[in-house]
Amino acid sequence: MSKVIAVCTSEQKGTQKQAVDVIHLKEEWGIEGDAHAGKWHRQVSLLSHDKIEAFRARGAEVENGAFGENIIVEGIDFATLPIGTKFYCNDVVLQLTQIGKECHHGCAIFQKMGECIMPKQGVFTRVLHGGDIRPGDDFRLELPFRVAVITVSDSGAAGTRADLSGPVIQELVKKAGYPVVHTALLPDERAQIAAELARIADEDVADLILTTGGTGFSPRDWTPEATRDVTERDVPGIPEAMRALSLQITPRAMLSRAAAGIRKGALIINLPGSPKAVTECLEYILPPLSHGLSILKGTTGNCAR
Repeated sequence: MSKVIAVCTSEQKGTQKQAVDVIHLKEEWGIEGDAHAGKWHRQVSLLSHDKIEAFRARGAEVENGAFGENIIVEGIDFATLPIGTKFYCNDVVLQLTQIGKECHHGCAIFQKMGECIMPKQGVFTRVLHGGDIRPGDDFRLELPFRVAVITVSDSGAAGTRADLSGPVIQELVKKAGYPVVHTALLPDERAQIAAELARIADEDVADLILTTGGTGFSPRDWTPEATRDVTERDVPGIPEAMRALSLQITPRAMLSRAAAGIRKGALIINLPGSPKAVTECLEYILPPLSHGLSILKGTTGNCAR
């Protein structure tokens, strides 16, 4: 568990921040009284205490907040973390949105220090849940859930048809803060699909496996069967929810045979084959999936915040 070393604010951007006793963070806004607060992605800045100490070791006299950082934490190398990482401190939840930034040599920080470590070592976050933070508070991180995207299509695997739904899934999950760590384009072969799903789960390649295609009535549609071949526990509520949503748009949604289940520490979900249906279903299920995955991975309890 890491510790908060200092909390700092300033009334103007590009200026040195001053250490304060406590900061109050507001959801989707930032720190009350700080110039960087607002409806954008860089609401709160974080910097490693270790990086500041290394800078001081070179002979520089640096006060906390000198580089424009809001929260200084010991024991975490922020610049090495993936976008989407969540940070927890008391009731506060922050999500990493940007690593580093452009250095403006004309800013007050550069003029005073001659160098600024924020552009390479600092990170920026948005506030998912508000609360108070003080020096000495415990500070922990949770890495974002990794996603594998599997497109199932005979024509796509043969190179005679472009994969349209796979890229849509990748774009949506990345926007939600999930890194895509693996993609594959497979033919409608039950055994091959099952083997790939099992491999990803067993080798801990991804936490969430999303498939697209092969969930209809065609004689070659085997994705649900391949999914059930390898899952250890069914999760029927997810495909039921997607069908309920899609039935409000088209009665043909009742023809979907999509399945979902758990194998080891991975959740596998069959999505529709069309980009439009993929977008509708994924945007609907993504928000609650975060809580379900947290329970599956053991990072939270059964009761939601």
